[in-house]
Amino acid sequence: MAALILVVDDDPIQRRLLEAMTRRFGYEVETAESGEQALARLEAAGRPPIDLVVLDLVMPDLDGMAVLTRMRQRGVAIPAIVQTAHGSIEAVISAMRAGAHDFVVKPVGAERLQVSIKNALRVDALEDELRRATRRGAGQLTFRDIVTKVDGMARTLRLAERAAKSNIPVLIEGESGVGKELMARAIQGASDRRGKPFVTVNCGALPENLVESILFGHEKGAFTGATEKHAGKFVEAHGGTLFLDEIGELPMDAQVKLLRALQEGEIDPVGARRPIKVDIRLISATNQNLIELVKSGRFREDLFYRLNVFPIAIPPLRARAADIPELARRFLARFCAEEGKRIRGLATEAEALLASYEWPGNVRQLENAMFRAVVLADGDELTVAEFPQIAAQVEGFEVRVPPVPAPLADLAPTPPSEPRNFEPRSPHLIRLIDDNGDARKIEDIEAEAIRFAFSHYRGQMSLIARKLGIGRSTLYRKMKELGVDAEVLGEAAA
Repeated sequence: MAALILVVDDDPIQRRLLEAMTRRFGYEVETAESGEQALARLEAAGRPPIDLVVLDLVMPDLDGMAVLTRMRQRGVAIPAIVQTAHGSIEAVISAMRAGAHDFVVKPVGAERLQVSIKNALRVDALEDELRRATRRGAGQLTFRDIVTKVDGMARTLRLAERAAKSNIPVLIEGESGVGKELMARAIQGASDRRGKPFVTVNCGALPENLVESILFGHEKGAFTGATEKHAGKFVEAHGGTLFLDEIGELPMDAQVKLLRALQEGEIDPVGARRPIKVDIRLISATNQNLIELVKSGRFREDLFYRLNVFPIAIPPLRARAADIPELARRFLARFCAEEGKRIRGLATEAEALLASYEWPGNVRQLENAMFRAVVLADGDELTVAEFPQIAAQVEGFEVRVPPVPAPLADLAPTPPSEPRNFEPRSPHLIRLIDDNGDARKIEDIEAEAIRFAFSHYRGQMSLIARKLGIGRSTLYRKMKELGVDAEVLGEAAA
């Protein structure tokens, strides 16, 4: 689904014109005929969120300035483009101070409005990404940081919000790349452990002989190589949240100790004399079917039931196609900032391409595709040409994938013993390499330049000297050294 824009204007003709113009740009549009109606729509629960407001400043009752003021007072952080028939400097300054992103004068041209909308959405996406990164670093990420306009994902978020209010163990299920860690961070950010440690453990990356030490810690000298005491991930997460990603990859021996730690609320570090009490919130995640792993004997049934107290399933991106444009805009804003590029947004055809693709790698694949597109882009807008691999797999989009580079052996430089001949592409180019592959002498190049100038300027010595940047007497001397007949020089000089 494209960005949703709210057009607010008391003039019905102007409202319809703006609505038609904005729909032509490829956006979804809703309209409001007054400031009060606009505020009611912005704060309406259970309806799709508004991404941008095009707001008339002059309206009866509640005017545009009052709407901007109330938006700021109520914490409605939505970019606004204000418009009026009187573009005075005072009005512009007042609107910007009230929180407007841009200012246009009626009647606004289509190109001017389109650029303003794209810039506003891009800046808003970048600000959202910066705020989100800050909250992520502080352990205060919330469910509002998860983009969705899809009912199925919205239900998942409501379920996660309920889980966040208690200390219940949560199992997040979903394909690789759907955002399981983001969901886990949002659960912590909405809980009473907000701002506390959030420790992530990828169970699939743990060396089998060090799993116990990494999770539960060890004492100095507990085993060969244990030269220092190690606290372990459970102790690091004390008071906060422990996120065990890819829990299905945990070895059976470690599963036994994990079960005891969860049941007793204490761990046994390797080599320790007594257990250590820990206070953690456990959130685990998997992209596998744990029930099938239990049936095949690769996962303990008792641990499964201990982890699966509150299961949350995240739908794949192909089931959330309406979220793709907003996710793409956020990634675009972040990567443009990181790469120092100024790209306004995605072309309509590019948005259609992204929405049509299946995305087997889910949100992570979309993120990487946007990164590559930003690096490839030369213009101020991403087009289908920046997504060749995606376009090649979607019917109706014809983009030639660049050929695979030649092997390095084919690109190796020619050995010095083998002369290389460089044929000029124009008769007016001077060769710098001789037939033996060696650089030509300066005097030979100079002689060729003088002969060319003599022919090109039809023997006009004053003109030749001026164009070559040398004195006329010097030119005569050099031409005599080249063996040009004195009578020819005399005739030319005459």
